[in-house]
Amino acid sequence: MRLLVTGGTGVLGCALTPLAKAAGHECAMPGHEELDLFDTSAVADAVRGVDGVLHLATRIRSLEQVSDPEAWRENDRLRADASRILVDAAMAAGATVYVQPTVTFVYPPDGPASERTQIGEVLPILRSALVAEQHAERFAGDSRRGVVLRFGLLDGPGTWFHQPNGDFGATLHVSDAGRALVAALSLPSGIYNVCRDGERVSNEHFTQAAGWHPQP
Repeated sequence: MRLLVTGGTGVLGCALTPLAKAAGHECAMPGHEELDLFDTSAVADAVRGVDGVLHLATRIRSLEQVSDPEAWRENDRLRADASRILVDAAMAAGATVYVQPTVTFVYPPDGPASERTQIGEVLPILRSALVAEQHAERFAGDSRRGVVLRFGLLDGPGTWFHQPNGDFGATLHVSDAGRALVAALSLPSGIYNVCRDGERVSNEHFTQAAGWHPQP
């Protein structure tokens, strides 16, 4: 499968790339200096001839900036505006699968959660994640698959944490995030929680569909 991967040099892109290539996929991973994700013509050219799109581009800020919405404006644009442009272009180009990672933080902070849990008001910096999910769902059609992976809080190389931090109800090692992205290329359309077993957020839907469990 020929893939366009945005954010290929980021944490998720680095986890994905060797696994995707080992699985026989061909990855085009233009950097931000090579592809302006807000330029509709450039994006249309980039998706021409690809089978799938994985939109991994983000602008994640430091822990100290979590509560500052202004610091997350670029990340919001990448999730909301760039997602819309990519989905429009991918649909026009005849791509068959679109993969959008988001986060399990969108669930209410208390009690068990699954993909069926109703999502209410979220923090301002998370609203764009839900918009990105809507664009992935819009991509899904009779011959297309739109897959959303809601990742638990990442730990491991390149992330904020070397060890799991369970304060947010779901965690995931970055290497398993890479495995999940490859698995998403063959999953049915839908939203999947991807996190470790036994946490507040259920991973049952993903583990049944993908056939494997994230590492403990």
